[in-house]
Amino acid sequence: MEGFKRKFTQLIAAVLYNFNFAGFIEGRIYKGKTKGVCAPGLNCYSCPGAVLSCPLGSLQGALQKSAYKVPLYMLGTLLLFGILLGRMICGFLCPFGLIQELLHLIPVPKIKKSRFTKLLSYLKYIILAVFVILIPIVKFVPGFCKYICPAGTLEAGIPLAIADEKLRTQLGFLFSWKVFLAAICILLCMFCYRAFCRFICPLGAIYSFFNPVSFFGITVDKEKCTGCNACISICKMDTKKVGDHECIHCGACKSVCPEEAIFYKNVNRKKK
Repeated sequence: MEGFKRKFTQLIAAVLYNFNFAGFIEGRIYKGKTKGVCAPGLNCYSCPGAVLSCPLGSLQGALQKSAYKVPLYMLGTLLLFGILLGRMICGFLCPFGLIQELLHLIPVPKIKKSRFTKLLSYLKYIILAVFVILIPIVKFVPGFCKYICPAGTLEAGIPLAIADEKLRTQLGFLFSWKVFLAAICILLCMFCYRAFCRFICPLGAIYSFFNPVSFFGITVDKEKCTGCNACISICKMDTKKVGDHECIHCGACKSVCPEEAIFYKNVNRKKK
């Protein structure tokens, strides 16, 4: 039941982020006033349905335009989201997270987490440093959005290409490269739970820094915990403990804790 509630929340978030349904038919990007506001989760600005901006794209845009000043608005926005929810955003409010989870339901052999996947989970921090921060500042281009982001390809590039015949004639190698990456991402997510989220997503990397201090999120009552590690065994992310930098606060661990020691911070709970 908890899993259903979470997926329903993810679906509602996806609809609210992409409420401009006419954009998919017309093949046009919405440019209304709400585009000045960032959604908490990863959702491409150029998606025909998007009525909010992507925080990751906005951060890159701000960095490439402000070589001599700090992008206070974007840093403040990410700070607000991070302090409130941390990576709970990844688990509950990211449309691309929902897409990854649905892909993982396809019945193919699954890659279990291991020392290798835990090591690979640090790749997203390198991508954050190089493609989100360094390239926009040095090369003045949104490195992650331009060269990597599969969410942008699936949510914006392909839908716009389908809807706009003129645009299709202008597509070149870069579009083909990003379609190739998106295809690889889809395959990986089928075999490996939330592969993009775990290994690649720079936005998840940013929010992970706030996990220890976020106002909401999952945590453990240390007085009740017996150290049975049922929580880590059930977790599909590369966590070492509940609530660490890899935790997306999905609540799977909460459902298997024999001592009922796991709960959501600042949410009413029964006390025994």
